[in-house]
Amino acid sequence: MNVLTREELRKLVGEWIAAGKICTGPVRVKPELVLFERLAKADDLLLDGWVRPANSIKELVLPRHEALYGYRIEKNRIELVDQPETAPEQIAIGAHPCDAAALPILDKVFNWDYRDDAYNRRREATTVITLACAERDEECFCTSVGLGPEAERGSDAILFDRGDGSFLVKSLTEKGRALLGEGAANGGAANPPPARFDAAQVASFARDHFDDAFWKEHALACLACGACAYTCPVCHCFDIVDEGNAREGVRARNWDACQFPLFTLHASGHNPRSGQGGRQRQRIYHKFYLYPEKFGEILCTGCGNCARNCPVGLGVLPLVAKIPHAEPV
Repeated sequence: MNVLTREELRKLVGEWIAAGKICTGPVRVKPELVLFERLAKADDLLLDGWVRPANSIKELVLPRHEALYGYRIEKNRIELVDQPETAPEQIAIGAHPCDAAALPILDKVFNWDYRDDAYNRRREATTVITLACAERDEECFCTSVGLGPEAERGSDAILFDRGDGSFLVKSLTEKGRALLGEGAANGGAANPPPARFDAAQVASFARDHFDDAFWKEHALACLACGACAYTCPVCHCFDIVDEGNAREGVRARNWDACQFPLFTLHASGHNPRSGQGGRQRQRIYHKFYLYPEKFGEILCTGCGNCARNCPVGLGVLPLVAKIPHAEPV
């Protein structure tokens, strides 16, 4: 199919849900809050206008809390309990291209020196149907990191809003074709944001100005709340802890963030990044210098979630736009 009306798309979503597939999409959970979460019914899916969920589809492949294995203790006997080695089929609908583009970036870090089987099972079980952006806001900067409002990377199929209650369909992978057929349409009313900064200049500044007062000066307002990392599609730091009691429990992986004071605290009490300036520097340094040096691409998709969700207006764009000589050439 090359064209789907909103009603036809909702009918398809309803059929997927009825078939037992986990469908997720933008849902209005409060008058002023839209989240990307599981759909109870097809009518909950938001498809009209500029819809910007506060979170990302990262949660589908890297859950906030994940039990790696369980344990049971009875007298002197300890039994380890493996987690299921299968993942349920899940479909992400209506994600932005900048959200989908995060998945191939995450693939690299979870298959680098160790293949994370749990991550890969969820990744393989996930189909991503994106909606090309016809609108944007002032926090969008996808074009500054090599993407755009119709970027296809990480998507299995992409929809283009025709503005008349229907969507052009372009299927990109076998998973996309299995759900939406051989759609091969192109085009939409793209409205790309202007380039806001030069990513290469940001990387150079981060590399050559490690101890610059710039970092401390521009981090004074930071509350270390972690909203930037938790809503970022590509931030992937986690901690592993034992949760339970003397009889049973789990070893679990939980999200963490480099903006938390405890993130780098040593058992000795020493903290190599004891100030928020160093933590803000680490965030930019990792995204624009360390990750590209190791994996060949920027650890950022220009979604703007960090700035939208920051209670004091910080984020990648507000910070790097102030870096000297980072303006686009």
